[in-house]
Amino acid sequence: MSGLVLKLGPRERVMINGVVMENGDRRTRLNVITPDANVLRLRDAIHPEDAKTPVKRTCYVAQMILAGEADANEGKRQLLTGIEQLSQVFTDGESRAHLDAATEHTISGKIYPALKSLRNLIAREARLLDHGDVA
Repeated sequence: MSGLVLKLGPRERVMINGVVMENGDRRTRLNVITPDANVLRLRDAIHPEDAKTPVKRTCYVAQMILAGEADANEGKRQLLTGIEQLSQVFTDGESRAHLDAATEHTISGKIYPALKSLRNLIAREARLLDHGDVA
C-alpha cells in the first residue's frame, strides 16, 4: 500500500482535508491513501498570534490553504508572493534550495510539501532576527 503514513501519539490531533481528528489513548498508525490529501499535524501548526515574522506568515498562508480556510487560487498567489519576498532576503544556497522547492510544490498544488520546505527556514530566520543580520 502506498501513500502517506501518519504515526500518531496518544491524543495527538491531525487535520486531514480541513477535518480535525484526535487519536485515542494509544499510539496509532494511519495510511492516507488518497492522493494529494491535505494533512497537517496540529502540533506543527503555527497559531495566528505566532505568525509575526515573514517566514511564519508565509507558512501560515500555506496552513490556511491546507485547512480549507483560504481560496486555493488566491492562497497559492499569496503563498508565491510570500516566497518571492523571502527570496529577496534568503540568498544563501541552502535557503534558496528550500525556497525553490516551496515554489515548485506550490505551483504544482502540493501545499504540504511547500509548507515543509518553508518550515526549514524558521530557525534561520530566528537567528537572523536575533542578530539583526541579513541572509
